[in-house]
Amino acid sequence: MTQVYSIVFLLIMFIPASWQRIANKNSAIESAEKAYKSSDFENSIRGHLLLISDYDLNTAEVNFNLGLSYQLNGQEDEAQRTFGELVSSAGTNISSYAANQSGTISAREEKYDAALQSFRAALIKNPDNEAARYNYEMLARWLEKNKDQQEQDQQEQDDDQLQPSNYAKRMKAQADQMVDRFNFSEALNIMNRALEIDETVSYYQEFINNLTDVNEISSN
Repeated sequence: MTQVYSIVFLLIMFIPASWQRIANKNSAIESAEKAYKSSDFENSIRGHLLLISDYDLNTAEVNFNLGLSYQLNGQEDEAQRTFGELVSSAGTNISSYAANQSGTISAREEKYDAALQSFRAALIKNPDNEAARYNYEMLARWLEKNKDQQEQDQQEQDDDQLQPSNYAKRMKAQADQMVDRFNFSEALNIMNRALEIDETVSYYQEFINNLTDVNEISSN
């Protein structure tokens, strides 16, 4: 009889823990979705990264939403990396959508040949992707009328030179405002939080180091 009670006790201990994890996962999904819908793309990124790292929701859908959040947050390099992985590994529809988004980023960066190739890839993966078809046809016509513009696409940046994303530039501007108010600890907090989700923030590493030194001096 004692053994029976032990088994029941163990079940009582284990089941609630499982339920709690499910509840936490559902809460994390809702939080990430809410942040995206409210255009809080920075927290949307944090939320989707949490779903992948803590809840093993490394699905094509979650990664696509992460890529969109990166794109809308001004982190174009991270968005391109995420979409690129989806193009090569995701199912037909998601990979097609990812290729189309990759093309829109390339087009905005005036990398027209790369954009055209991405739109073409999107259509190959899903011929019913009307957004990709529209983008492909419009860009192809524009390039035909503006052939001189294609020369700009040949000027690629040095891959070894890290450039700050638009998001990183925004965070640096916010930190500068805190420095102007002599609020160095908040300026450092802004940069460190931004660095958690955007590696291009390290472009301002010297600025971050200086803030760290100032805060250490102030605390002594």
